[in-house]
Amino acid sequence: MSFRLAAYAVCIEDGRVLLARYVSPKGESHWTLPGGRVEHGEDPFDAVIREVAEETGCDAVVERLLGVDSRVIPAAERTIPGGPEHQNVGIFYRARITGGQLRPEPNGETAESVWTSIPDVACLRRSSLVDIGLALAQSLPATGHVAPVPAGGLIQH
Repeated sequence: MSFRLAAYAVCIEDGRVLLARYVSPKGESHWTLPGGRVEHGEDPFDAVIREVAEETGCDAVVERLLGVDSRVIPAAERTIPGGPEHQNVGIFYRARITGGQLRPEPNGETAESVWTSIPDVACLRRSSLVDIGLALAQSLPATGHVAPVPAGGLIQH
């Protein structure tokens, strides 16, 4: 089984959430939250600030920890043919944009970042991470955990 530890920013302002359009090497795309892999030895708190800057061009400050999501993606549902099961552990932070200007990620997989009305999110092809982050931000569960979001239809792993 492969493993990834990642940190994600849930930036909400005026009823909108900041989303990033991820484009795979194959050219397929979906919307996700700004964020990504925590590097070896890096604090997830620092990683989420770094990832927001890299992917969106904006500066962010963390306002609070929202929660943690752990999911296992079966090998048959992975985008990598023949790859093993994959566990993704995501740490979700509420973050606020403090400066910068939205732009594509230079030499990266984020083609654009946009502020999207929260009700409009349901109509987008998106990562399950978006739904998890919004559920955490809206319910603020004491446990820092929400029910798993099933992948399928517009919701991707």
